[in-house]
Amino acid sequence: MPTTSTDPRSAAAALLVPGTTCHGFAVERCETVPELDSDAYVLRHTASGARLLYLACDDENKAFAIGFKTPPADSTGVFHILEHSVLCGSAKFPVKEPFVDLIKSSMQTFLNAMTYPDKTIYPVATTNEQDLYNLMDVYLDAVFNPAIYTKPTIFEQEGWHYELDLPEDAEGDGSSASLREGTLRYNGVVFNEMKGALSDPMSVLDDAVNAALYPDTAYAHESGGDPRAIPALTYEQFLDTHARHYNPSNSYITLYGDLDMDRSLAFLDERYLSQSSAASRRMDAAVAAGEDPSALAPNPLDVQAPVTCEYKRVEMATTPENALVGLGLVLGSALDRKRTIAADILFEALLGSNEAPVKKAILAAGLGGNVVSYTAAESLQPYELIMLQNAQPGVARELRRVFQDACRDLCEHGVPRERLEAIISSNEYDLRQRDYGIADGVAIACDALSTWLYDDDAATLALKYGPVYEELRSELDGTYFEDLLRELVLENDHMALVELVPVDAGAGSEGAEAAELAAKRDAMTDAELADVVERTAALRAAQEAEDTPEDKATLPRLRVSDIGEARPEPPLVVDTTAPIPCLRHDIPTNRLAYAMQYFDLSCVAFEDLPYVTLLCRLLKQLPTSEHSAEELDNLLAGKLGFLSFTTEVMTQPDVNGARPYLLVSAGALSEKIGALASLPREVWSSTLLADADADRVRDVLTQIRIGLEQGFINNGHSAALGRAMSYSSPSAVVREQLSGVDFYLFLRDLLDHFDERLDDLRAKLAELAGRIFVADGCMASFTGSDEDFDAYWDAAGNLGLGAGDGAGRDALVVPAPCDRHEAFVIPSDICFAASACDPRRLGLDVTGAWAVAANALSYDYLWNEIRVKGGAYGCGFRAAGERQTAFYTYRDPAIDPSIERVERAGAWLGRFEPDEAAFEGFIVSCVSGMDAPVKPYALTKRRNTTYLAGLDPHAREERRAQMLAATPGELRSLGTDVTRIAAESPTCVFGGRDVIAKSNAGFNVVDLMG
Repeated sequence: MPTTSTDPRSAAAALLVPGTTCHGFAVERCETVPELDSDAYVLRHTASGARLLYLACDDENKAFAIGFKTPPADSTGVFHILEHSVLCGSAKFPVKEPFVDLIKSSMQTFLNAMTYPDKTIYPVATTNEQDLYNLMDVYLDAVFNPAIYTKPTIFEQEGWHYELDLPEDAEGDGSSASLREGTLRYNGVVFNEMKGALSDPMSVLDDAVNAALYPDTAYAHESGGDPRAIPALTYEQFLDTHARHYNPSNSYITLYGDLDMDRSLAFLDERYLSQSSAASRRMDAAVAAGEDPSALAPNPLDVQAPVTCEYKRVEMATTPENALVGLGLVLGSALDRKRTIAADILFEALLGSNEAPVKKAILAAGLGGNVVSYTAAESLQPYELIMLQNAQPGVARELRRVFQDACRDLCEHGVPRERLEAIISSNEYDLRQRDYGIADGVAIACDALSTWLYDDDAATLALKYGPVYEELRSELDGTYFEDLLRELVLENDHMALVELVPVDAGAGSEGAEAAELAAKRDAMTDAELADVVERTAALRAAQEAEDTPEDKATLPRLRVSDIGEARPEPPLVVDTTAPIPCLRHDIPTNRLAYAMQYFDLSCVAFEDLPYVTLLCRLLKQLPTSEHSAEELDNLLAGKLGFLSFTTEVMTQPDVNGARPYLLVSAGALSEKIGALASLPREVWSSTLLADADADRVRDVLTQIRIGLEQGFINNGHSAALGRAMSYSSPSAVVREQLSGVDFYLFLRDLLDHFDERLDDLRAKLAELAGRIFVADGCMASFTGSDEDFDAYWDAAGNLGLGAGDGAGRDALVVPAPCDRHEAFVIPSDICFAASACDPRRLGLDVTGAWAVAANALSYDYLWNEIRVKGGAYGCGFRAAGERQTAFYTYRDPAIDPSIERVERAGAWLGRFEPDEAAFEGFIVSCVSGMDAPVKPYALTKRRNTTYLAGLDPHAREERRAQMLAATPGELRSLGTDVTRIAAESPTCVFGGRDVIAKSNAGFNVVDLMG
């Protein structure tokens, strides 16, 4: 609903006149940003020095963000720990977890905070303006007046602390002997999070490249914190760092959307920017005590003079397949947007696909399994990182030679213009689509800081990309891109070559940490060891203490009455007049069109399902009867926004039913409807599978394997959830065969016997394509205007689909699921665990009240038990619709304590007695999550899934009504069922070998990655 009497752009123009002052803010300038359909106002708070950018636009999903320049001086992760810690209570809101309380009680569409290598950002978004002020109030008090100054336990909980694990028979003894037998360890949320983050070899390599490129600057340090360095951070250093950086003069505030700016500016001025803060009072005290004011300034962010690192070796305890080589090239200045965007386009053209000329040359040289590149544009001196994955030993210098030779050839003979044009077109499609994956205002606030942080006059520089693309299109006629390639690759004196070499785990960080802690324990006196035990007990007591009713009452709350009516959706229409039955979506798309085809896979035998996934990944990578692979690659990028071939499994109303589909999805600009109709068809109908090039196929399969392994390391909770579901759900059994552990094991075996199985693989893929891509069982979907719908089917006809002969239409027979109780060993210092089941197997009807219960369990009981006390980075309980319930943990330092806490979840829910305001908050946040704006493509897929999974089309509104009607008593009545779910849901773990070995849960241990 609009919140102003006129449109937001007109209201802002009337209020924010450049050269005037409004509520202490000097209005410096206004610029139209046509790319975002908005007007940008740049302001400065005169008294405090705070900067402010307002994007006035007609978007109901409003956003606020405050950011600070926070370049680290070391790798203790102090800014990351501060990001967590300031959200653990403040002067005005003295509850333990205001951040979690907001998740539980607001209508937020985004609520988080992020630590970058040189900045920290606290963004929020919501569709309700009063909610935005509530969120702003809590966030602003958190950053300026956090409870960290009076509660050291916050630093211990979120950063790090010692714990002494005593032998079971010595618990409570307190004698010198029992203390000496204890095992000293570190714990803390950020400490454990970064153990997980730095289990990713790509993150370790990126850190090493940064250290080599920028050795004299903040970028040489790990801003998130290195677990080996985090314990060096003291509480006093922690407070000092906050005081020096979290002040208005070092801040950048962004407001976005349909807002009452008179109210917003008054709020900022009166509540915070004109008031003293905890940080300012600490600074004043330091000056009064005689400290040099220059020593109290924020950390500097310096420009690195060019350096060349010819070669650097870093070692990591990980599997041999994780060997990497990284080549980092500094691009120039963040303020040279044309150069940065051009470099991004250029390297995407050279390395963005297997047909890209430089990537093709590197793969042909046999140096590794895959090559990826990444433009790191959000730093003072942007850089390009070219990364060789699954690298052969000792190939670092050879990679640089092959890379430079390929680039030299392109400089001499020209970068293919069709590739550059295709990449530019693809980028422009993405820019028009504006699907950031998060609330628009949050993404835009982060984008703005990629230039604004480095120059006060560059607040909108990163947002106004239209003229840059126009200019780059004109540069296609000259040698601009060749000249840029020569400068960046052949003449660059600011570069680094880094090799990551896997070593045995015994030589890794875990062994070093254990030895360090053993030495620390031996050096501690009995009194110091007793103090560790006492401090841990004090921390536990603080974590278990309930917020007082008076403290809870300080938090702003929305009522159920603040929730508007459900956003109406146009009915889903099955258009049977189209040549293929078509799900028709009448959704505004900003002159884009989306076409999908769902091909029924019930014609495929279960053991052949992994080949379907290979088919999906090889389509687009191989030539067709009409185009070479390179021509096709350019054509798809230039004519379509995207084209994907994936698999989806629709859980059916019958608990034993599973319906897999091969989904073809494509999007295009309205003016390119013809390509939307013709190109997907060309790919699925005429790709030359029967004589596919062996090296090309092997490359694709290797890249799939590498991607799966990265997923196991970084998102093991998703892998564990899928695997745990497969122990009881036929649908999940199918998913595992298509994309989970079973598929991964199939793929590894195929690669191990690739040469002998190649001919059979080609024949199988060709046979499957002929069987799958038929009209029988196909359902189409289209989203776009009526004109685009008509134009699409006029051009598409029947998509060239034959009726099919019906052979094997019921070939799919899914094996009965069984509990395998597996723990998969991955190269990591932490673990991910999940227990999941289909509640229908337990005779449970999962209504909307379950969503409210899941909210309470996730952000009250589990958060406090597993995250706060246990030190895991994440945890939760899911009750997704009526077909999945699951517990999970994310980057967890231990398995058994979390399992025990999950077992007690139902008992906690059975005693759940929230006050009225808190319970309304749970309902508000649940319903608002359901009502949050959804981008057209995501909404299309959701509606299609509802139809194909046989869900009641009114189920969402019924579930919403059930949420609104939920009562505390209803939630308590679910406690017994939650206890049953925890007891009867099979469990799966992905984790490090040492973490799994410490569990007594009797898992069947599988060494997944060798």
